[in-house]
Amino acid sequence: MNLYEETKFLMNKYNVKANKNLGQNFLIDENVIETAIEKSDINEEDLVIEIGPGLGTLTKYLLEKAGRVICVELDKKMIDILNERFFLYKNFEVINNDILKVDLNNIIDEAKEKYSLKKAKIVANLPYYITTPIIMKLLENKINIESITVMIQKEVADRLAEIPGGKNTGAITYTVYYYGKTEKLLKVPKTAFIPEPSVTSEVIKINIRKEPPVKVEDEKAFFNLIKVSFLQRRKTLLNSLTNNGISSKEELTEILRKLNIDERIRSEKLTIQEFADIANLLK
Repeated sequence: MNLYEETKFLMNKYNVKANKNLGQNFLIDENVIETAIEKSDINEEDLVIEIGPGLGTLTKYLLEKAGRVICVELDKKMIDILNERFFLYKNFEVINNDILKVDLNNIIDEAKEKYSLKKAKIVANLPYYITTPIIMKLLENKINIESITVMIQKEVADRLAEIPGGKNTGAITYTVYYYGKTEKLLKVPKTAFIPEPSVTSEVIKINIRKEPPVKVEDEKAFFNLIKVSFLQRRKTLLNSLTNNGISSKEELTEILRKLNIDERIRSEKLTIQEFADIANLLK
């Protein structure tokens, strides 16, 4: 039985249809799964947190590699399926909750201590509609993980994996770059899922940095500066920051001149170092 047949069997057995409201698309491409598992570099000393496991297609492969797999699933119907499907696995656990509401650091710390595991890693096929909030939570809350290997919409992957200042740069690009080093692993066609999504997907891996690439005096002010600068993307950095009350035009002009940054530059053209320098000079 191939993965497509297995998925259809499970859907029929449990009378399951993909929940569009939860962004469910079931992965049926074995090569994609094997590549994602291989690149996530999981072993028996690792704790894996899987977000939104659905029918457990990816879970099955993770359980064969990891010391323990903790799934966080919002759909109660999927909880029952997962518990029945993997009840023989001693390294399986599932939590019925919203990933944005759980205390991941507490879950990770307790599991690592209880099962003598060394590292925690995130592996998931993320729902498209909530990709950015999830990744931002994992990074901004400084969750105690080594890496994040996820399948997401290709357009989002382009922004997350971009080097700040590149053509696909967005506000989130700087945040991801600040916290981690991102690599693209594999493009995933629409045909790799049932039902087929309307967009192409991509598997990326974010390796969490031990130290940020730039030094900032106030992280909150630094990220707020970046966020505000992208509120009016068609305007220059100077006008965008001035219009949104970051500082006076006179002070900002003086700072840009001091840093030898063109006053006509747009936000997406700045390096992360330039944003850090501006943030550190703002009063």
